[in-house]
Amino acid sequence: MNAVSPIPKRIVIKVGSALLVDRKTGLKRAWLDALCADIDMLRARGSEVLLVSSGAIALGRGKLGLPNRILKLEESQAAAATGQILLSRAYSEALGQYGHHCGQVLLTLGDTEERRRYINARETISTLLRLGVVPIVNENDTVATSEIRYGDNDRLAARVATMIAADLLILLSDVDGFYSGIPGKDANAKRFDSVEEITPEIEAMAGDAGTELSRGGMVTKLEAGKIATSAGTAMVITSGKAMNPVQKLFEGGDATWFQAKDNPVTARKKWISGQIEMTGGLVIDNGAEKALNSGKSLLPAGVVSVQGEFSRGDVVRVCSEAGEMLGCGIVSYDATDAARIAGCRSDKVQEILGFEARGAMIHRDNLVIRTNTPRHGPETEFSDA
Repeated sequence: MNAVSPIPKRIVIKVGSALLVDRKTGLKRAWLDALCADIDMLRARGSEVLLVSSGAIALGRGKLGLPNRILKLEESQAAAATGQILLSRAYSEALGQYGHHCGQVLLTLGDTEERRRYINARETISTLLRLGVVPIVNENDTVATSEIRYGDNDRLAARVATMIAADLLILLSDVDGFYSGIPGKDANAKRFDSVEEITPEIEAMAGDAGTELSRGGMVTKLEAGKIATSAGTAMVITSGKAMNPVQKLFEGGDATWFQAKDNPVTARKKWISGQIEMTGGLVIDNGAEKALNSGKSLLPAGVVSVQGEFSRGDVVRVCSEAGEMLGCGIVSYDATDAARIAGCRSDKVQEILGFEARGAMIHRDNLVIRTNTPRHGPETEFSDA
């Protein structure tokens, strides 16, 4: 993917504090309006857009008149609590000019690492996108501890991008890409147009390009790149200083593009097929087996029985009634609920469980089926369902 490629379907844009907030005057409203014009442009071209935005602490400390020094933890959290309201209002007003709604999602790194919290966050964000809302994600700095000291919205943005299977992560920075040295300090520093793989040699070139407000640096951007590209999400670092930075990017502006070897779905399926420990499984009938082989999802009606104990989000085996392992996938229900709805039509699931059904037992994007025989042993290969 590069600047001349078609605009991706699902895009995450990370905005740093230094771009959004001026130390003396506060919110850079004209810049924010221009960014929202870019978002409107992307939406008009059919893209879904999610923002990961810093700025709450910077806005809050200005509102509260906190001193111009490194803040104590409790001061940072108070500033975040105040600034979140200001930040959300600013985005709501700016996007509202173009008829777009936004929704605030506060996360910590723990929310993207602990399985159940991860799944719940993913479902919330996916629903917002499906409803046409622009999610505005930020670290939950009012309760975070180590994250608030580290200032790691770059990695948070990468984790969110992989969580929702984004095609592209855009890091708007105070520099126009990744350089072999520190721009302005190293006269021989040259910008990379493209990085195929983040190697130790590339990492050794990273310098701290952070500012007082952004708290970040090129090191965390490369760490974000490793997270994103390994999961099938391409990443680009470009300058956000000018007006309409995203429009300029897609018009061929200076940037460094980090290539993903796979698309998000393929990368996720590789991860699924590589899982060794599976605590449970689903036995399916012949009709369901045929449906899976034709690329469809596994519905509750095709499940004959449930084996073992597992939780929603675990990788489980999918087996035939003859005991052959047909594949594996990320299950949408706990074992107890899966057993209750096994063999039931989808329109009966909500009535049985007492809550709105999640649809497929295993969605086809989370399912990998085996393609050759014998279906036992390490030589067996997997393919997309």
